[in-house]
Amino acid sequence: MSYQHLTTFDRARIETLKAEGISLREIAKRLERSPSTISREITRNQSGDTYQSEKAHQTYIRRRTRCGRIGKWSADIAERINEKLEATWSPEQIAGRLFQGVLSFKTLYRWMYEGKLNEGDLTVLRQKGKRQKPKETRGRFNVGTSISERPKEVRKRSTFGHWELDSVVSSRGNSKGCLATFVERKTRWYHAMKMPDRTAASMEVAIRLLEKHLPQEAFQTATVDRGKEFSCYKTIEEDLALDVYFADPYSSWQRGSNENANGLLREFFPKKQT
Repeated sequence: MSYQHLTTFDRARIETLKAEGISLREIAKRLERSPSTISREITRNQSGDTYQSEKAHQTYIRRRTRCGRIGKWSADIAERINEKLEATWSPEQIAGRLFQGVLSFKTLYRWMYEGKLNEGDLTVLRQKGKRQKPKETRGRFNVGTSISERPKEVRKRSTFGHWELDSVVSSRGNSKGCLATFVERKTRWYHAMKMPDRTAASMEVAIRLLEKHLPQEAFQTATVDRGKEFSCYKTIEEDLALDVYFADPYSSWQRGSNENANGLLREFFPKKQT
């Protein structure tokens, strides 16, 4: 849903419903807004326990007049960003979709750490404001074609048919659930496929199934990590005419599209879920 500022009519309804003792969540539901938007609107503009829509709208007009260009922080821009953060959007998504070329995601992170967004609550971020050092978590192998030999057109995302692959499990050890994940680099199209386990045989089946359902020449290269589930790469390269390239150890940024999409998947299907 695209963002829209509260109108004079919206503020009049808030004043009426609040005076009737309607809860903030119910007001938000009736106006089809988030509860946080209604809460901020009332907190920002009420005097004592009284909210007056006319005064609130006059205050809003004054803020809009002073807000300056969109690249600078303002209460209205912060409100717009906060709504997306609470809807599980990442700063990268917000900057890219709403403020492309005007506001960078680095600025959004800085505002969050300074407490200018979401009251500095970092739990809305996927990493909760923390980064962990990489740890060895599963078996790896050191053969295969290095990512350094990958063609320039793949690196620049200039043509379709080049994929990043990975696997996601619900927990360590005997996992209850396992997914093979695929991202096409040019379009960022993401596909996840359930596997019975995290073995090379299961990954090979998943790759073949995806290739079977894609148009001809839509699966030209695959960029993967060095997990043992990709030890099937020789068979895949020979049978499917697919070039497989291996990222360097502990270099998840070399498969950034897949890592980011997997992170989004984790938000809705966290670990220890089947």
